[in-house]
Amino acid sequence: MESRIVRAGFTLLEILIVVMILGILAAVVVPRFAGATDDARSSATEATVASVRASIAAFRSRAVMQGADPFPTLDQLNTAGVVMTEAVPANPFTGVSGIQAVSLAQAQDRTVVNTDSAGWNYYVDNSADPPVAIFYANSDSETTVPDGSGGTLTANEL
Repeated sequence: MESRIVRAGFTLLEILIVVMILGILAAVVVPRFAGATDDARSSATEATVASVRASIAAFRSRAVMQGADPFPTLDQLNTAGVVMTEAVPANPFTGVSGIQAVSLAQAQDRTVVNTDSAGWNYYVDNSADPPVAIFYANSDSETTVPDGSGGTLTANEL
């Protein structure tokens, strides 16, 4: 009888080639997924800012028809069901919830303050002529949103 030797494994060369191919694929694919996370955070921040601002505008329309102050107070904005149906979600860049009051100068400059205690900043003055309300993210993290001049906006600039 003739005996045959059956090879039951891979050679070192075959294993090295497979590892090299996996390394090249990882080097190409992983950075693309990392960018997806940045895009998701930027989109979530944009969506939250737009949603809150739209809710403030709707509140204003109702308030003006009722003869009340046009913009919600900080307490009204922080109370679910008054301006927004649900509480404002956490800031995607910081993971911090809550809205804090800022001064007019801070709001105009989009100043980031107390990042550990609030994810969003809000300035309101219903006694100004015209009344003023400014809502923005309490983070100066870079987003993936283009600024129109080749760079990107920071979260507080959205």
